[in-house]
Amino acid sequence: MSSLSNVAELPITDRRELVEYLASGSRPRTDWRIGTEHEKFGFRTDDLRPPTFDGERGIEALLEGLVRFGWEPVREHGRTIALVRDGASVTLEPAGQLELSGGQLETIHDTCRETNTHLTEVKAVASELGLGFLGMGFQPKWRRDEMPWMPKGRYKIMRDYMPKRGGLGLDMMTRTCTVQVNLDFQSEADMVKKFRTSLALQPIATALFADSPFTEGKPNGFLSYRSHIWTDTDPDRTGMLDFVFEDGFGFERYTDYLLDVPMYFVYRNGEYLDASGKSFRKFLDGKLDVTPGALPTLRDWSDHMTTAFPEVRLKKYLEMRGADSGPWNRICALPAFWVGLLYDDASLDAAWDLMKDYSREERHALRDGVPRHALKLPARLGNTQATVRELAIEALKISAAGLARRDRRNKSGVDERVFLDPLIESAEANQTPAERKLALYEGPWAGNIDRVFSEFQY
Repeated sequence: MSSLSNVAELPITDRRELVEYLASGSRPRTDWRIGTEHEKFGFRTDDLRPPTFDGERGIEALLEGLVRFGWEPVREHGRTIALVRDGASVTLEPAGQLELSGGQLETIHDTCRETNTHLTEVKAVASELGLGFLGMGFQPKWRRDEMPWMPKGRYKIMRDYMPKRGGLGLDMMTRTCTVQVNLDFQSEADMVKKFRTSLALQPIATALFADSPFTEGKPNGFLSYRSHIWTDTDPDRTGMLDFVFEDGFGFERYTDYLLDVPMYFVYRNGEYLDASGKSFRKFLDGKLDVTPGALPTLRDWSDHMTTAFPEVRLKKYLEMRGADSGPWNRICALPAFWVGLLYDDASLDAAWDLMKDYSREERHALRDGVPRHALKLPARLGNTQATVRELAIEALKISAAGLARRDRRNKSGVDERVFLDPLIESAEANQTPAERKLALYEGPWAGNIDRVFSEFQY
């Protein structure tokens, strides 16, 4: 998961360079790392409204308050819009959802320490501003038109373009939060195997992490409404990528997919130029009308790759994108789940065996069914009719075995399997975080969604 160098600013003259850029992510096993990202909703503790960017209690004030912990501010047009420190960053989603993009770490123990440090720092500053933070997959209380917008150039372009391609794209931007993990591969063949396995299993993660059952204060009929939103965001850049399972898939085929994803923008001289709906292929030929005659750079290509939103995304590493955000222990559970499955050869083989004979139709049935039914969705385990819960239990066993073989222990001698405990508990109880909150809403909370902010804030 290495960063761009000065080479990124040189013009691209051949499509082959784009393929080689992806291939250059291959790393020997000894260099594999874990990069975890999570987003969370801010709210004002007095009225529960999301904080605006400006003002004494705004998101910019929070970012500037975090500078005391050694974060370096990143500015756009003189405004603090992000922070960086030791290979990690704190950034803003369109409505001010606060994201930690963690550093490249060796173990889940390191990831959990990083997460705890970040949440402790955020809480220290937020409490001074009368703010709190909540981890869920979808904003449980406020309407889309009540969400603020952050002053980032790329978001204005996306805000204008999204409604042209789907009915829920603006909800995705303003009212969703996710947790994801970024993992390495050692070769094209290794990438292909990990991509196929993780893509087929992504609905299982969606079910285990389902935590978005409310819209505007009421149950919405889904357990992961965040996952459902992606089905009506933009068909050009979302979905299960059936071509990944076809013979011959590799870096070239994914490059061609990305070249066919319509552009959003080009970044030049500190400004985002609106290129929404335009073709990167034309850009390669120097025929992009917003930058006449200009050729793209690897930095442009890297930016463009971030505008595709499939369930698993390939950059110079693989991103697992299927999970709702949630409480702190699930931030650590998500990388543990996938590291156990993908970073151990025997577990990777077993995980693929679990899903390899699923048809395209069965994979799509899982993807389309888990947002509403999660663990209780009917599924197939081998030749036996089962539910997603049984698939999840098998996947968790495989992951735990992989983590045991990794044998990465903390100072107390505990290995990484401990981070799977919340997922195992959920699968065994056949109850997602969403169903737990629905039970509270219908019981002790007596239909008052405000209770979720006080009882589940970080």
